[in-house]
Parts: sequence; structure tokens; C-alpha cells
Amino acid sequence: MNFLELMQKRRSVRSFKGDQIPQEKIDKILECVRLAPSAGNIQSFRIKLITDKETKEKLVKASFGQSFIAEAPLIIAFLALPSEAKRHYGERGEKLYSIQDATIALYTAHLAADEFGLGSCWVGAFNDGQVCEELKVDSKKYIPVGFLPIGFPEEEPKKKHRKELGEMIIE
Repeated sequence: MNFLELMQKRRSVRSFKGDQIPQEKIDKILECVRLAPSAGNIQSFRIKLITDKETKEKLVKASFGQSFIAEAPLIIAFLALPSEAKRHYGERGEKLYSIQDATIALYTAHLAADEFGLGSCWVGAFNDGQVCEELKVDSKKYIPVGFLPIGFPEEEPKKKHRKELGEMIIE
């Protein structure tokens, strides 16, 4: 599959089979995350892998009841590390580049999951403080940018309408 085909095929998956993900697939996704572009190649983000049911259920509560999250065998949380970007780029690194780095890494994992026969859905609606608490990370050090529930899709989501290119280009 080429990149355009991957983009055309990609969907947000919110229903997962209970099957465990082979470690080989997880390792490939994580390698893609490691190789994701970042500002100045600083990689001012960190990830946390969640597989235990209790933490998944707590993330459901922190994400305003998005129950599909707990169905996924794996959740990868993406956390910006502003202090790392600030050392190199000052305020712009702290407030923007670290967020962008985590965002790019998350989207890379989203595409990689699809490439390796898995489904995922970007989750960005949550209470930041509650997520930090449930993940046991310092909310003064990290900013939760999103998390990605990953698993084998229960069904293939329907294709959604996308804007025409002409609607997106500003002249």
C-alpha cells in the first residue's frame, strides 16, 4: 500500500476485538513513533503504554465517558515535555514545538497502526489534570496531548465526508 492509499483507507476506529496485539506489531508502531519528525530533532515528548484494565477505566472517566477507550488492548498516551523544547527554543519551543512534537508522534502512531492491520482513534477530549494523575506523571512537567487506543477493529468504520480541496485553500 502506498501513502495515498493509506490515507484514503485510514479511519478512526472506536470498536475493538478483544484480541491481544502481537508484540512485533507494537514494536513496529513504537519504532515509527521514534522516527517521527520533531522540532530540531529534540523529540520533546514522552509516551506511556497502558494495558491494565484499571488505568483504562480511569482514562474513560478522565475523557468524559468515552467508553470505547477501555475496549482497546493497548493505549499509548502522548505527553509533551515543554521544558526540553524550551531549553533549545525558548518560549516558542515550550508553548508550541513540544505540543507539535507530541502531536506528530501521535499521528505517526495512528497511521502506523493502520499500516500494520490495526485500528486506532485519536482521543483529545479529556481533563488534563485527571489524565496526569491517572498516568502518575507530574502535571508540572508534562502536558497530555492525546492518547491512542489501539487494537484489531471490530468493524470497518464508514467513510466520512471530507471537504473538497478548493474549500481548504486560501488564495
